[in-house]
Order: sequence, then structure tokens, then C-alpha cells
Amino acid sequence: MLPSSLKYFIAFKPYGMLSQFTKEGNNATLAELFSFPKDVYPVGRLDADSEGLLLITNDKKLNHYLLHPTFKHTRTYLAQVDGAITDVAIALLCKGVTITVEGKTYQTLPAEAKIVEAPANIPDRVPPIRVRKSIPTSWVRISITEGKNHQVRKMTAKVGFPTLRLVRVQIEELGLMGMKSSEVKELKQEDIFKALKIKPGF
Repeated sequence: MLPSSLKYFIAFKPYGMLSQFTKEGNNATLAELFSFPKDVYPVGRLDADSEGLLLITNDKKLNHYLLHPTFKHTRTYLAQVDGAITDVAIALLCKGVTITVEGKTYQTLPAEAKIVEAPANIPDRVPPIRVRKSIPTSWVRISITEGKNHQVRKMTAKVGFPTLRLVRVQIEELGLMGMKSSEVKELKQEDIFKALKIKPGF
């Protein structure tokens, strides 16, 4: 494949959409967002209940580099959690917690976590989360270098604050850049590599 034929897109995956092009059940798919080239595919995935940044490309080398556990890349999420999360819970997230992965106990690596204000640049979810009047919600910004299944949700639940809404906002320095839900942008390779902190010819 010639370098000129490599394509790079970022998408703001909305709630309820599958991170794939093949139809499955009643869920929407990435094919409904944009007229993508037939040979591209998402790098990694977000589950249907999660939102945010997806990188979509036909660059197989980049796909391997970003997904292989040997190469650690920071992924940053905004999590709206049930309850007013405490400093103690944040400290536990930063230290690492024990979760279950594929039926086995797993200790997460230290993370970066902090309480933040409700983000003004993230559009409202459709449909909105269910809110209990007697219990507040709070927002946490969490950065991890792992990609275990449902990891952030399992981590916040472990410290007593289940995730109600989860939005991936960055991979390294590649971010949503004020995008609207369901929006797609095509980017140049050099811009993608710079944001991901990858040198050409890696």
C-alpha cells in the first residue's frame, strides 16, 4: 500500500452506536456516520454505552502500534459518576485498584485522576442519563495507559462511584477538538502522528 493511500479519520462516537461497520441488532454503526473508504476500520473500540473519540484508519501498522500492550499510550476519559466522589476515592484510582478481567483478578496500573467541573465543551447525551434527585453526580477526568474491557467503569465502581456516562476525550494529545457528537473529521498523517507522539517510520 502506498503511503498516499493511507487515510485517517477521527469520529465522536455517540451513545448507543457500535464501534464497527457491520450491522448487529438494532444498534447504529459507524457506517451511518460518514461515507468512509471501504478498507478503513476503528483502532480499538468503545462499547455501545460509551461515547467519544475513535480513530478510524487503514494504517495497519499504526493499528498494531496503538493496540499492542507493549506500547503504552495514554487514553483520557471524562466519567460522570453516581455520587459526589471523594478525595479518598480519587487517591485509590491514582494508586491502582483491583478489578476483574475475564474472570480473573487484575490490579490496574497507577492512573491520573482528578475531580473536574461538568465539561462545557461536551454535548449532552442523547438520551440523557437517569438522575436521582436525592443523589448528586460528579465528573472525573481519568487517564490510563491500559485498555482492559470496561476498565474505567470497573475502576470507578470499585471505589464506590459507578459510572453513569463515559466519554473518551483524548488518545495522547489527539483529542475531540470541540467536535459535536456524530461528527467525523479527516486528518493528515503528520497531524495524527504528531498528536499521538509517533515518529514517522516508527
